[in-house]
Amino acid sequence: MKESLNPLSNPTIFAPLDRTWRLPPLILHPFSDAAGPNKLVESTRASMMLQGFLPNNEFTVSELDRKLLDGRYCEIRMLYYVGKDLTRWIDQCMDLVNRDPVLRKEGVKEQSFANLLIEDPPEVVREKLWKWQVADYKSIFSRAMGLNMVFADAPGRLALADAFIRNYYRYADHISRLPSFWLSGQAEPLSPG
Repeated sequence: MKESLNPLSNPTIFAPLDRTWRLPPLILHPFSDAAGPNKLVESTRASMMLQGFLPNNEFTVSELDRKLLDGRYCEIRMLYYVGKDLTRWIDQCMDLVNRDPVLRKEGVKEQSFANLLIEDPPEVVREKLWKWQVADYKSIFSRAMGLNMVFADAPGRLALADAFIRNYYRYADHISRLPSFWLSGQAEPLSPG
């Protein structure tokens, strides 16, 4: 279904000078190969079996671990591509800022837009995520941007250690908390319109 290719309506931002700017549309492409959803379900089940929350009478620990890793790698790829969409949008927003002397003077930076998406996304973005059944968009967006800070291209499976894949979300969360990621205090926060 091509619904995902439709841009979200243009959100606006408000600067301290009571002026409104129209931002470019945020286009989110849900990434999933044909086997992706099944891998994610199998990974969740494998994780629950490994932790003893579900009975396991059919798989070895090694098979369960492989299913877990396959699903986590699928998650990494999905987050990477969501991060590409977010980064593209932030770059487009910065084009607007760079053409507007008022926004440049106000100190609007890339981190301002990243913070807007993570902390208080426009309603139309939240509605789209709700349709996709994404409840924790803050984690999804911050991890997606964190992974894009590390990888220039989607990493191949063999390029990543099993330990990283197994715990990627911890690494991505840590990256997004680093002061250099957000440049704390150097970016003017934005409010959605």
